[in-house]
This record gives sequence, structure tokens and C-alpha cells, in this order.
Amino acid sequence: MRAVLFAILFMLAPFLKAQSTGVRFADSEMKRFPEAWQLDHGKRLYFGYSQGLGCLAMLKVWKHTNDNKYLDYVVEWADSLINEQGEIYKYQVEAYNIDYINSGKVLFDVYKVTGDEKYKLAMDRLIDQLKHHPRTHEGAFWHKLRYQHQVWLDGLYMGAPFYAQYAVTFNHPEMLDDAINQFMVCARHTYDEKTGLNYHAWDESKNQKWANKVTGQSPNFWGRSMGWWFMALVDVMDFVPENHPERDSLISIINGVARGLAKYQDNTGLWYQVIDQGDREGNYLEASASSMFMYAYAKAVNKGYIHKRYKNVALKAYKGLMDNLIVKNDDGTLTLTRCCAVAGLGGSPYRDGSFEYYVNERIRNNDAKATGPFIMGCLELGK
Repeated sequence: MRAVLFAILFMLAPFLKAQSTGVRFADSEMKRFPEAWQLDHGKRLYFGYSQGLGCLAMLKVWKHTNDNKYLDYVVEWADSLINEQGEIYKYQVEAYNIDYINSGKVLFDVYKVTGDEKYKLAMDRLIDQLKHHPRTHEGAFWHKLRYQHQVWLDGLYMGAPFYAQYAVTFNHPEMLDDAINQFMVCARHTYDEKTGLNYHAWDESKNQKWANKVTGQSPNFWGRSMGWWFMALVDVMDFVPENHPERDSLISIINGVARGLAKYQDNTGLWYQVIDQGDREGNYLEASASSMFMYAYAKAVNKGYIHKRYKNVALKAYKGLMDNLIVKNDDGTLTLTRCCAVAGLGGSPYRDGSFEYYVNERIRNNDAKATGPFIMGCLELGK
């Protein structure tokens, strides 16, 4: 019996170690950034999607450890941003920017814990944006008002899971159907059957310089955009009931993403900035995409959406991150290196979505788009 117990503990050890690493990294972030607005190297108080992602990770650590310091970190940020009327500091609804929606995800827990009505009012404001947000002809949200007719994979993570959670929490089934439709439209127009991957974006008008004149698709498979997409799919499932008519379709899409990405996992366990061109000069193994995939694979296995063999893909990603991109500092903190700071399409100066564009964007350490998913992925691995 003791031999069996030791064998079980031996098998579980890597997963339990991953959980402790996730908590340790959360502590490192709080030491680096004593206030949550500083996450992602923030310079001022802001309801930014990166800070929202970092705070979402902190809430998961709070639930894992039952240590209220992680909750307090998030509540203090939310309280500093939202006034008694539910008005959000620096929020500009007229921009119709889907990125603004992401931080709303943390407000569900903050509202539940504090009971302060201002957080419900703030969530209502974000929903009001979605009610009037410009859309494609098939009902998919534009990424921003200034990015007309465009659907980006990034935007699915920013908007749809919040939309679905609000729908379920406050009993608006029509909103849940609308949230799910976002994925159906995006999948139809960004999926590439040859690679099993999704293009970063789709321009319904086909007018953008980066858009394929036949399909409207952008020209490359950017790692983090696929990370946003995979995480969004897995997270939205938390709010899709067993009897929903589109549930099986969503699970099918998740399985397709899992199959496609697994083909491009490097021997190190990591993924490249431009996923399918790992052997091309200038490409590099990137932290945010690898962390996002670790999280999404681990959670999808835990929830039963994909085969349990994919847990090894997530564990290999964890080992790859620890061996290649994590630095242990003298003060006991951990640093996550080689994070793409930002990438997009269009704008000024114009971003053309080329290979050269993606691999030459700025790289930095401890970007919240990488550290948040890293923390969440470590916690999921240990479940």
C-alpha cells in the first residue's frame, strides 16, 4: 500500500510543484507591482485589459490559497477605478473598443464579495457598450470603432466570456446565444484547414492592406492571438449549459485548436511567435503564447473537453517555460522573459501582419499578457 501511495505521489509531484510555482509567481508580481494598476508595467491608473488579466489570475490564486491578500489586491484596484455611480475611470464608451470589456471579468467576484452595487452598475455599463457595439453582418463585434469591419482573435477573449458570464449570472439567455455566435462567426472566417490554425484577424470589407482580397484574412498565425482564442473558447464553456444546442460545436472547435497547436509545439515545449514558421530566421520561442496554451490545454483536459493525453502537452509547456524562460532572482522572485510586448494590425504606423512585423515587435520581461496566463496555467496543471 505504501508503495502505491509513493508511486501516486511521484506521479503527482510535477503537477503539485506547478501549483506552488504559480503562487510563487503571483507573489513575485505583487512584489514587483505593489498596486495592481502597475501590472504590465502600468504608468497610471487604468481599466486596462492587461491589468484585468493579471487581476483575474490573482483571484484564482485567492481561491486556491484562501489567502485574502490576493483578493484585497484586486478589490483595491477596482475600488480606485469605479465611483459610486459605476463610472469607470478613463473609460470611453464612444471608442467602442472591445479591449475595455476584459477587466469586467474581475467585477463578478468583487461584487459578490463586497456587495457594493457600484460594481454591478459598472458591469451594466460594459454590457450597454456591447448592446450598441458595431458589428459585422453576421453579428460579430468589430475589434474597435476605428478598426471597422474587423474581427480579431484577441477580441474574442476580451468580450465574449464576460458577455456569457453576465448572461448567466443575471439571466439573459439571449445574450449567451449572442456570445456564442461570436465564436461561430470568428471560426468560420479565421480557420485555416491546411494548418489547423486560425489567422490573427479577418476583415469583412477586405479593404485593409493586410487583408487577403479573397478571404479577408490576415497573412500570418501570431502565437498570442491563438492564445487569446484558445483561452476564450475554454473559458466561455464555464457558462454554456449541457443542453445548449451549440455546446458540441464549441467543443469541436476546442478539439480542433488542440490538435492544430500540438503539431507546432517545439521540442522545448514552447511555441514560436509566428507559430508555423519556427525554422525561419528571426522567429523566437515566445512566453505569452506558450503560457496561454499551457493554461488552455490544462483547463480543457480538466473540464473534459479534450482527451487527457493533452495534459502532457501542458506539462511539457510548463517544463519548457521553467527551463528556458523563467529566471530565479536573488530576492526569491521569479521573472518571465521573452514576452512580446504588443502586436496588432493596421493603425499608424501601419502594421501589415507580415512575418517581419511580428518578429520585430518589442520584447520585454514580466508582461501581464504572459504572467497572468502563466499563473493560471500552473494552477490548472495541479488540479
